[in-house]
Amino acid sequence: MKKEKKILFVEDEEAILHMLERAFSKAGYVVRVAKNAEKAIEILRQESIMVMFFDLHLPGKNGMELCEEVRKQNSVAVIYALTGHVDLYSLLDCRKVGFEDFFTKPVNLDVLLEAARHAFEKIARWNVEDFDLM
Repeated sequence: MKKEKKILFVEDEEAILHMLERAFSKAGYVVRVAKNAEKAIEILRQESIMVMFFDLHLPGKNGMELCEEVRKQNSVAVIYALTGHVDLYSLLDCRKVGFEDFFTKPVNLDVLLEAARHAFEKIARWNVEDFDLM
């Protein structure tokens, strides 16, 4: 049985969150959304999601802290950072806490859709389902 391709977006800007939800749902993904890290953690306690996109600047716990926390429970998930600006130090910090890659906003939706496609291909290649991690 093939598992659903679930994606979690954590973004505090409502318009961006709605646009991502609509575009990825239309592309065939099961989309979960959260406006903050606390809500994201609540979602992840209830269901297994292997591909995630986190805004770095969130109210309360930021995207870096969220990624670090998620990585403690799930070292296999593919997690991407979304940010309004980036520099070398931000890139290094993103890698250190466990982000796969990052995208600078505004980003073309096709680029994010392609990243998601690659992430699910990688997860399939790793046979994650065989280990009941999903």
